[in-house]
Amino acid sequence: MFILPDLSYAYDALEPFIDAQTMQIHHGKHHGGYVKNLNDLLPDKSEADLEEIFSSSTDQKVLNNAGGHVNHSFFWKILGSSGTPNPKIFELKEEFNKKALTIFGSGWVWITQNLKIIATPNQDTPKEKVVLGLDVWEHAYYLKYQNRRAEYIEAFWNIINWELVNKNLE
Repeated sequence: MFILPDLSYAYDALEPFIDAQTMQIHHGKHHGGYVKNLNDLLPDKSEADLEEIFSSSTDQKVLNNAGGHVNHSFFWKILGSSGTPNPKIFELKEEFNKKALTIFGSGWVWITQNLKIIATPNQDTPKEKVVLGLDVWEHAYYLKYQNRRAEYIEAFWNIINWELVNKNLE
């Protein structure tokens, strides 16, 4: 059975950049919904089967919910305002921000281990190992930022768990 991972910080820990209400909805309702849907679609699967799901499933509902679970699980880990910003990643900030702004509709922007910036639509999961990722679905920021995605993207840089990002880059 798939489970919604606990956060390593309180819902209000990312304020003023991301408010507690957005975190409660984004983590509990949206991510929780992907987990519930995945369990409903695959009642006999376990957490260890995610890689198998991505490599063998052709069911778009399963892939969307598995992607939502994987992407969000990663996203929660890289938030938390700790460590020293990585200069290699920071050099990509402007390009990363532009890519995040140009995603039409819902999706994610990522920095891969080889320092490539990619965007994925909806809940698509990158094929490459990622070190940093940002959810640009409206539910991730709309309560606080409304239609000001650029402000949300800029705020994101203040709440990154650089210790984990730097570890992911190794």
